[in-house]
Amino acid sequence: MSDSQLSPIAFDIETSGFDDDAVITVAGFSHDLGESLVLNTAGRDDIDRKLLVGTLDEHSSGTVQLDIAATERELLDTVASFATEQLDGDRHYLTAFNGETWNGGFDLPFCRTRFLQHDMSWPFGDLAYADMMQIVDRFDTKGHSDLVGVYDTLLTDETCDPFDDSEEAVAAFEAAEWLPLLKHNLADIQRTRELARLAGRFVPKSDFSMKNLQPPRH
Repeated sequence: MSDSQLSPIAFDIETSGFDDDAVITVAGFSHDLGESLVLNTAGRDDIDRKLLVGTLDEHSSGTVQLDIAATERELLDTVASFATEQLDGDRHYLTAFNGETWNGGFDLPFCRTRFLQHDMSWPFGDLAYADMMQIVDRFDTKGHSDLVGVYDTLLTDETCDPFDDSEEAVAAFEAAEWLPLLKHNLADIQRTRELARLAGRFVPKSDFSMKNLQPPRH
């Protein structure tokens, strides 16, 4: 299948901050069937998964799959399993918003470092990647360059995001406020995928600047 026919899978992570000991707290994928989220509880086990899924499903584009991890390593294991079992380079491309663009990007560099720190293999193999931050400037975004501003301008300001600022996700993790943390990630992966679908309708395929995520010595 050519790049122009690939279906976007949106990816986003939340972290416990930006210090040297920061970890990934949530990883999420938005795809054709809905969304797949992984929550790192850092060993806190007072959690009602059924209640969380029921609430998240109300805001899903399909259904929400929620996996609970007690540690960051377990979260990375789940991300790796999803990448291996669900992502097909012949049918999908991965996308994020500033995943690897402005100031070096965020999501993918952070993930690479965390996989390295845990002595784990890079899970994203022969898979195309396109950063939506590089593509949405083909639209008139009224001066906005951030995910929320671009999405609100081009599509709608109605989402399930309970936060006004992404930094609130750090405080939510510390306070074990799982539902708002997950809703924030859910909103961001939905925003990113909807922008990818919009770009797929209007932006020339030559402007997608896709690259392959597989390292040369994978």
